[in-house]
Amino acid sequence: MPKVLISDKMDPKAAQIFRERGVEVDEITGKTPQELAAMIGEYDGLAIRSSTKVTKAILDAATNLKVVGRAGIGVDNVDIPAASAKGVVVMNTPFGNSITTAEHAVALMFALARQLPEADASTQAGKWEKNRFMGVELTSKTLGLIGAGNIGSIVADRARGLKMKVVAFDPFLTPERAVEMGVEKVTLDELLARADFITLHTPLTDSTRNILSAEALAKTKRGVRIINCARGGLIDEAALKDALDSGQVGGAALDVFVEEPAKASPLFGTPNFISTPHLGASTTEAQVNVAIQVAEQMADFLVSGGVTNALNMPSLSAEEAPKLKPYMALAEKLGSLVGQLATGALTGIAVEVEGAAATLNQKPVTGAVLAGLMRVHSDTVNMVNAPFLAKERGLDVREVRSSHEGDYHTLVRVTVATADGDRSVAGTLFGDQAPRLVELFGIKVEADLAGPMLYVVNDDAPGFIGRLGTLLGEAGVNIGTFHLGRRQAGGEAVLLLSVDEPVTAELLAKVKALAGVRTAMGLSF
Repeated sequence: MPKVLISDKMDPKAAQIFRERGVEVDEITGKTPQELAAMIGEYDGLAIRSSTKVTKAILDAATNLKVVGRAGIGVDNVDIPAASAKGVVVMNTPFGNSITTAEHAVALMFALARQLPEADASTQAGKWEKNRFMGVELTSKTLGLIGAGNIGSIVADRARGLKMKVVAFDPFLTPERAVEMGVEKVTLDELLARADFITLHTPLTDSTRNILSAEALAKTKRGVRIINCARGGLIDEAALKDALDSGQVGGAALDVFVEEPAKASPLFGTPNFISTPHLGASTTEAQVNVAIQVAEQMADFLVSGGVTNALNMPSLSAEEAPKLKPYMALAEKLGSLVGQLATGALTGIAVEVEGAAATLNQKPVTGAVLAGLMRVHSDTVNMVNAPFLAKERGLDVREVRSSHEGDYHTLVRVTVATADGDRSVAGTLFGDQAPRLVELFGIKVEADLAGPMLYVVNDDAPGFIGRLGTLLGEAGVNIGTFHLGRRQAGGEAVLLLSVDEPVTAELLAKVKALAGVRTAMGLSF
C-alpha cells in the first residue's frame, strides 16, 4: 500500500481522501529539515503547503519518494530540478485558490481607497478624525492589471462590476481575449501612465522580477495606489518606500514580500502602507479546495499512475512515453527559446511536426512547446495545464502535420505570430534521442540548447568573433560551445554560445557596445 506524509497543516479532508483511495497516510507537522530528512525515506508521497522546504538534501534522503504534492500554486519551496533528477513528480493545484486571492486583492484595493486600517486604529484610540481620512471612490477609476491570467481575469470581472475601467498588460493576452474580459490591452508604460490603481497577478520570473522598479514607479500617475497579492520580488520594496515618502505613490498594500516571514521590511511604519501576512489563499474554502485537489491528484498517481498538474512530467500512457519523451524534451526547449527571443505580444503559435515526428501523438509535443514557451513568464505552468492557460489567454494554437521528410528525417518547427511578424525555430533529434536546434529565425544554425547561453545577432564582418572572444575572456567568461550561422556573406549573422555562468546585465552591456552588434540576450535552459 502506498504511504504518504502530510508535513504541513492541511484540511482533514485530504487525509480522508487518501485513506478512501487505499493510500496509507501520516499527518506529522512542524518537523525540522533534519527530522524530515530522517523520516522521509519510508514514504512514497509528500503532501505540503508552504512551510515545508523540499530541498535537495530532503530529496536525497527520500529513497522511496515518487511524488510531491503542493496544496496551492507556488512551488518556490520545492527544488524541482533536483526532484526531476530523482524521478520525483512535483504537482501543484494551480486553480484551487484563485477566487480567494482575487477577492483579497479587491479587499486591499478598498482598504487603500478608504484608508481603513489607519481609520480603524485612530478611532479605537479614542480619536474622531473624520477630516483626516479623505478617501477616493473606485467608481470610474482606472485599474491596471499586470498579469491577466486566471486570477487577474477574476479581479477584472470584479472591478468592472464596481464600474472601474480596466487596462491590462500581459504578453499572452490577445486582443480577442481582452474583448472577452472587457479590458483594454496596453503596454506596461501605458498602464503605468494611466492607472489610478495597479494590481499584480503574475508569477516571479527573471522577466517579472522588480517589474515595478524605481524607474517604473517614476512613470506612474502621481498618487497611484498599488496592490500585490502575487509574489514578493515583483516590486522593488526600497523604491516603493521612497515613492510612498515622496507622494509619487499614494498608497500600497502588500500581501507578499521578498523575504517571508517579513519581519523587518523597509516599508513597515510608512504612512499609507498596508500589509498582510500572505493571506491571499487563506480562506476556509480555498484551503479545503487545495487540500482535496492535492490528495486526489497524488492518490490517482500512486494508485493508478494518473498525472494531473505535474510541473515536471507530461500526461502520457506507458506505451507512448519511450518514443515521445525525446520529442517533448526537444519541443520544450524550442518553446522556451522562442519565448525568450520573440518580442512583443504573441497572438498565435503553430507547432509543425515533419517526417518521423508526424507518426506520433502530437498533443504531448504541443503541450511541451507551450510549457516551454509560457514557463518564460510563469513558474506554475506545466505540460498538462499549458494548453488550458494558452486558451484562457486567447492564444491561437495550430498543429500542423507533414509526413514528408525534408533535410532531416524528423523535425519539429515552432512558429509564433507577433506584432513584428512570424518568428520560427526548428529542431531535430540526433540518434532519435539528442535534441538539437537546426534553424533560428530563418538562419541555419546547429546548436545544443542547454544551461546559460549568450545569443548575439551581428553584422557578418571579419574580426567580430575575435573581438567577442576577447571581451568574454577579459570578463572571465568561459565558453562551453560556440555555434554560428548567417543569412548570407556580409549580412546578418547569429551566434549562440553556451557559457558556464548566467549572463549578467553588465556583460550584456559590454557585448551590445561591440561594433556590429544588433541584438544580445542572455538565455537559460
